[in-house]
Amino acid sequence: MSELKKVSSNPHVRSFVTTNKIMLCVIAALMPATCFGIYNFGLRALFHIIITVLSAVGSELAFDLICKKKITIGDFSAVLTGLLLALNLPVSAPLWIGAVGAAFAIVVVKMLFGGLGQNFMNPALGGRCFLLISFTSLMTNFDCDAYSGATPLAALKAGERVNVYNMVIGKTAGTIGETSMVAIVLGACFLLLLGIIDLRIPGSYIVSFVIFLCLFSRHGIDPDYIAAHLSGGGLMLGAFFMATDYVTRPITRAGQYVFGILLGIMTGIFRVFGAGAEGVSYAIIFGNLLVPLIEKITCPKPFGRGGEKR
Repeated sequence: MSELKKVSSNPHVRSFVTTNKIMLCVIAALMPATCFGIYNFGLRALFHIIITVLSAVGSELAFDLICKKKITIGDFSAVLTGLLLALNLPVSAPLWIGAVGAAFAIVVVKMLFGGLGQNFMNPALGGRCFLLISFTSLMTNFDCDAYSGATPLAALKAGERVNVYNMVIGKTAGTIGETSMVAIVLGACFLLLLGIIDLRIPGSYIVSFVIFLCLFSRHGIDPDYIAAHLSGGGLMLGAFFMATDYVTRPITRAGQYVFGILLGIMTGIFRVFGAGAEGVSYAIIFGNLLVPLIEKITCPKPFGRGGEKR
């Protein structure tokens, strides 16, 4: 009877989907890429993942305790941030680098802005870009026991031919979790089937990126060149697992299409005209910074308001 008398302010929408359930679903969807990364690069990849995740969770717990805030590690967002950051690390990097990046991602990018839901950029990407700027040589060295030499995207940018099949299945150099397009897409399909994400942002991102390549890469409509760019680097991981972040993406449907197209164009600019071979991380972060403007432009006007005044 007490539950029947409970009154709360509107809206009265109820859902069994909670933050921790969503985070656990995304973590589960990343397991194919994670397991393949460990298989591809060995136990050192596993150590990177464990250290980075523990650092992310420990940093959030320490911040909550020091600031006397409610303990929030139970929502598993710190675990997801640590896992995504670890998957964006080269296996040859020293093991401490993931701990430093995770601490920066959690404390600076997330907690200092109010915690989950208040951060203005994806914490994992913020941590990765911090590491790229601070430890460039360590973050761009992909030589390991399994592979040596340049990554396929770097070879492609230098005008060399690459093995697209190996890039699709993941038997190439790169970061721990970005090499296997098959594993990433498999996890993305899991999220799509559960309704955790949809294709508005990833679809518009990938399509606009392909169109940009066809128009400006000087390769025209070259299937091998396009396939190499789609399966190389962090495009698929970024499109399905980081650009779709609930906090840092636009909430309007039109805004999500604009956001995806913007990411595709910026990634194309970075890859085709930039000095480096990658660009996904910076494209998504720049897109995150423009989300308030995108939402302002694409926010629908309330019914009966916003008409021209006479």
